[in-house]
Amino acid sequence: MASHRVADAGSEGVGEVAVSEPVRSGSAWEYASDVQVGFVGVDGFGRLGSLARCWDEPFERAAPVRKFISFKGQKNFTGEYWAASSRDLVGYESWVERDAAMALDFDPSVVALASQPFCLSWWDGERDRQHTPDYFAWLADGTGVVVDVRPEGLVDEEAAEVFAFTAEVCATVGWQFRLVGDLDQTFRTNLRWLARYRHLRCHRASVADALREVFAEPQLLFTGADRVGDKYAVLPALYHLLWRNELTADLVSAPLDGGTVVGLAAGRAS
Repeated sequence: MASHRVADAGSEGVGEVAVSEPVRSGSAWEYASDVQVGFVGVDGFGRLGSLARCWDEPFERAAPVRKFISFKGQKNFTGEYWAASSRDLVGYESWVERDAAMALDFDPSVVALASQPFCLSWWDGERDRQHTPDYFAWLADGTGVVVDVRPEGLVDEEAAEVFAFTAEVCATVGWQFRLVGDLDQTFRTNLRWLARYRHLRCHRASVADALREVFAEPQLLFTGADRVGDKYAVLPALYHLLWRNELTADLVSAPLDGGTVVGLAAGRAS
């Protein structure tokens, strides 16, 4: 069994769901040629073609292939999340999906994010199948990442087959595939708090420089903030640097508070 993480943030707070790997025959490129991908191009027009020919489309900028519907009495919660990584809105159809989008946005390697970017269709030997992944992320190193979100307890046999097939298809064109579920509660709580400060309006260059210098030596969050200036004026910039992973803290073991030890991220000059 192979497991996939939504983001490698150096913690155990990221949800992961095991995915069995299928066995296939034939060349990878022929395998991808048998899968059709339908999407809305950056020009706003719908397109359909083989994945082998369309894999390099800018899916991180694609519009959703279906609408996010909401209605009275609906049991799931739909909405839009503003992603700091791509500076755009991405849709979600549940709070679990919203948290997954937030975790992707928090991942420093993610530079762009789109929701429901395309629909895959294929013939499984018995019937036509279709699947629309929840997210497509673009990493700084040029790697595409396809993300499906489903709590482990809701992955039935049919869903597991679809996810395993999607993982195999992604591998043929050099993409990563990640199947994620619920985030660890403490990590989720801390991430939701930091996400409030993800916007660039929270960044103050002079304060950020002072915070980097102060936290070059790890210390308590409130102690470091007090050393920079008025604590409550400084905290938005501090939380913004934590969101950007320029400052680091343990976001898994306990809720973030004034007694949390904060330090300068590795490779960051003070």
